[in-house]
Amino acid sequence: MGLLKKLKGELVDIIEWLDDTPDTMVYRFERYNNEIKYGAKLVVRESQNAVFINMGKLADVFQPGTYELETNNLPILSSLKGWKHGFQSPFKAEVYFVNTRRFTDLKWGTKNPIMLRDAEFGPVRLRAFGTYTMRITDSVKFIKEIVGTDGSFTKDEITDQLRNIIVAKFSDAIGESKIPALDLAANYDELAELMSEHIGKDFTGYGLELDKLLIGNISLPPEVEKMLDKRTSMGVLGDMNKYSQFQAANSMEAAAKNPGGTAAGGMGMGMGFAMANQMGKAMNPPEKPKGSTPPPLPAESAYFLAIDGQQTGPLTISAIKQKISGGKISLKTKAWKEGMAEWTEINRIEELKSLFGATPPPLPPE
Repeated sequence: MGLLKKLKGELVDIIEWLDDTPDTMVYRFERYNNEIKYGAKLVVRESQNAVFINMGKLADVFQPGTYELETNNLPILSSLKGWKHGFQSPFKAEVYFVNTRRFTDLKWGTKNPIMLRDAEFGPVRLRAFGTYTMRITDSVKFIKEIVGTDGSFTKDEITDQLRNIIVAKFSDAIGESKIPALDLAANYDELAELMSEHIGKDFTGYGLELDKLLIGNISLPPEVEKMLDKRTSMGVLGDMNKYSQFQAANSMEAAAKNPGGTAAGGMGMGMGFAMANQMGKAMNPPEKPKGSTPPPLPAESAYFLAIDGQQTGPLTISAIKQKISGGKISLKTKAWKEGMAEWTEINRIEELKSLFGATPPPLPPE
């Protein structure tokens, strides 16, 4: 059985990989004793690279196409083997096929909430998730840095590491952006672009390219979202007084339709009347009784006076009394206020003339 397997392996002269899996990134071509016949045909399909490794060293890399394996198209391997004049016997080398197509709909998300300081809400905790697309752009670097000697490397073996990179960069990007929590949904594209710039260098170090990154959702904790829903509901309701009146009317209608017995019906009617009374008070608040609030104090008259040939004022009645007491004003003094046609002597203005009767004249000289 072992001899048959050996002969079968040596007779194989076509090296190719037909990928029938959706997640294989690198596949090592298996054959007996790693022997390749001289002149064997290598078929590299679109979205593939073929990497030859000899004695643990990376040798030749083949792009899509069909090749006949001879010394002229295996320059690096020929140099490593020391084939100066060609060869005819089988040679040993490992062949790795690298899948360079795009791997789509890869998931990322935060395992734990991210603590941030929001301008409106203060400290908040955010969760986020989304998808991304990546592909291998440097087959040699990817095998060196990631695959090693793995004969069948799938995307699941690296997505955890890539997810950790994305989440770390997301935390940094959203902190630097300082976008308010309520405005994040309107800035998903800008935030994803900022993240891609930061993450691209990390992917390049593995021989990968971050082709597209999308943010599916950024959410607050459920408790905070409930409070936001209540706040939104209050905004939708508008005038709370009118809403209370509407609720009272609905309650009264429900009580009036109570299908219970006589006692229950009487109780329902009583409740209905009581609620109707309360609603009536809410809709038509009682007017305040007249006289409960004193009227404003009457304004005191103000006059302009002609004293010593100059206009003085406006002076209130109280101020004029003081000047009369000081002997600066006499009945012949002229006065004027708003509404009067002209300046008039005080002895012709009853309101001012009466002030002289209430004020004693100056003391006679001794």
